[in-house]
Amino acid sequence: RLVSIDGAVLKKLDIKDEATATAIRKALIGRDFRVASIEKKATKRNPYPPFTTSTLQMDASRKLGFSAKQTMQIAQRLYEGVDIGGETVGLITYMRTDGVQIVPEAVSQIRDVISAEYGKNYTPFAREYKTKAKNAQEAHEAIRPTDPRRKPDQVRKHLEKDQAALYDLIWKRAIASQMAAADIEQTAAEIEAKGSDGKNYGLRANGSVMMFDGFLRVYEEGRDDRVRTIEKGKDDTSDEDDDNRRLPALAVGDHLKDKEVSADQHFTQPPPRFSEATLVKRMEELGIGRPSTYASTMAVLVDRDYVRIEKKRLVPEDKGRLVIAFLESFFRRYVEYDFTADLEEKLDLISNDELAYKEVLRDFWRDFMAAVGEIKDLRVGDVLEALNEMLGPHVFPDKGDGSDPRLCPKCGNGRLSLKISGKYGAFIGCGNYPDCNYTRQLTQTADGDAAALDGKILGYDDNGLAVTLRTGRFGPYVQLGEAEGDEKPKRSSIPKGVDAATLDFDKAMQLLSLPRDVGSHPDEGGMITAGLGRFGPFILHEHDGAKTYVNLESLEDLFTIGLNRAVTLIAEKRAGGGKSRFQRGAPKVVKDLGAHPSEGGPVQVLEGRYGPYVSHNKVNATVPRAKDPTSLTMDEALALLAERIANGGGKKGKPARGAKAKPAKSEKPSKSDKPAKAAKSDAPKSSAAKAPAAKAPAKKSAPASAGSKKLAKAKA
Repeated sequence: RLVSIDGAVLKKLDIKDEATATAIRKALIGRDFRVASIEKKATKRNPYPPFTTSTLQMDASRKLGFSAKQTMQIAQRLYEGVDIGGETVGLITYMRTDGVQIVPEAVSQIRDVISAEYGKNYTPFAREYKTKAKNAQEAHEAIRPTDPRRKPDQVRKHLEKDQAALYDLIWKRAIASQMAAADIEQTAAEIEAKGSDGKNYGLRANGSVMMFDGFLRVYEEGRDDRVRTIEKGKDDTSDEDDDNRRLPALAVGDHLKDKEVSADQHFTQPPPRFSEATLVKRMEELGIGRPSTYASTMAVLVDRDYVRIEKKRLVPEDKGRLVIAFLESFFRRYVEYDFTADLEEKLDLISNDELAYKEVLRDFWRDFMAAVGEIKDLRVGDVLEALNEMLGPHVFPDKGDGSDPRLCPKCGNGRLSLKISGKYGAFIGCGNYPDCNYTRQLTQTADGDAAALDGKILGYDDNGLAVTLRTGRFGPYVQLGEAEGDEKPKRSSIPKGVDAATLDFDKAMQLLSLPRDVGSHPDEGGMITAGLGRFGPFILHEHDGAKTYVNLESLEDLFTIGLNRAVTLIAEKRAGGGKSRFQRGAPKVVKDLGAHPSEGGPVQVLEGRYGPYVSHNKVNATVPRAKDPTSLTMDEALALLAERIANGGGKKGKPARGAKAKPAKSEKPSKSDKPAKAAKSDAPKSSAAKAPAAKAPAKKSAPASAGSKKLAKAKA
């Protein structure tokens, strides 16, 4: 990197324009570069402590791409045990822990493995670690292999791919934690060059040389994205750590040749969005949460649509922004970082019998009810205006022309505001409603494409009616003509995946032509129509009062599907989705995970009407939206099924039908109190009375018996 010109040290922004940078580049191309001085400094890099719950989730996210929930599900399976040689063996210690200590016996085993595999110089002494995390309880030791001699390569054949990858990570981290530090020699070389313009240029090269790899021979921790400079949209490696760059052997006086001389402009990049790994790390730093709550916290954020995951980054959704804006406006105390951390500390004191729990509860409810009392009498309009102010930069961005960003673009004098619909959620609407009915989605910014195109005329139909592009609370749509009295104009929403800005007149007319008549059913009669609904394109056939809907795969099918294809799809739908559940075809198998490890029977990922789900032995569990069903593992599937059963879902544990008949048989004769008395005094009659019970359905016997018991009790 260039650091000086004619002895003057360069500072940031000293090279003010591209012309100056280009001139310096040309002056250095093809010149002789000489090493003027070399400075070396020996440093050590110590190994990382063994995994805690949070560090395991972080590194599994960085290196393996696992979510926090996925990591814990796989770790749970490794902890509970897998079948190795006909024996169920737990491969790791308890995985919900904030402790970094390891029991002496395990440390000794780990050091024996290191000595045997890498030599005694790789483990000169036993290392002890102490937890630095705030509020750490250290109730369990660190996450480690139960037997360090059980190497990843030896158990890989007994594990699923994800299990093997996570075990490999845990094993390497535990082994590396007891290894020697890495010896690194950091080098800074000062290089001189005489430019073609006669100026003396000074350059500096920083790097490192690995003298002894130590623990780095086994393991190196993954890295998070950091604040760095960016070169025309590309990462700039010039600001990375010195020990990540390797230099060749250099000596003072060496002459060097340039391979490339570049002049690049750099911009400061804002801090990257949180990933699951960096958010867990930050929560731990703030003292928020516990090892057992990190994964569930991440799952709630995604499942409730507060955030979405894009390229492993957590991107806030409008729903999440709205919730946070409300809480920060009216319950600010309860979303502050120190409140949660302070409450965690109090709970620790309670668990140690150092604080009375009733005092904590009394203080909490006293302050909370006071906060509720302050806002309960506020009008909805006051709440919405507070949200408008807080969300203003997001939903009402500055247009850059000095105009009011909240001015209604339709009526010209109304003020845009956040509106709440119980059925459809939040949207933006004009304050002059009902005189002005302008609405748009909350996700649209006022200067966004769809909002800017609102009212754009795409063309005119044969009757001279204007076809216009509009925006509403449910998104962009096309409209034919204008409203006349109580008669509404014909409209059609623009489907997802179609860019409103690129929509032309022909496509708009196609949308307005819907629903389209495909043709009359050749066998049953009745018109088959193609239309666009809430869930996308579909065809509909109505016969004898019964309606059959069939979803179409693409928007183009909506305009191109013919009668033959439509009849075939309708027939297939009826065969697979008739009135009776016994007439339905088998659901599509997305992925076959194999037999259940303990109960047998296939575990499959199936495609359902409402999305993919896991099925085993009549227990069905929905696959979360954030999870790709094709990448689901057996561990994840078993966790979903177990959660479903724990919540009371599925049919597991339900007795078979035949089991109900046994108790019913002895009670079957008690249809009236008279046979009931006979059954008490006459044993042969009781045994004879069993015969009719075998003929009657078992289901009917139980209610009859229950009814006779109540009658007998009442008479008594």
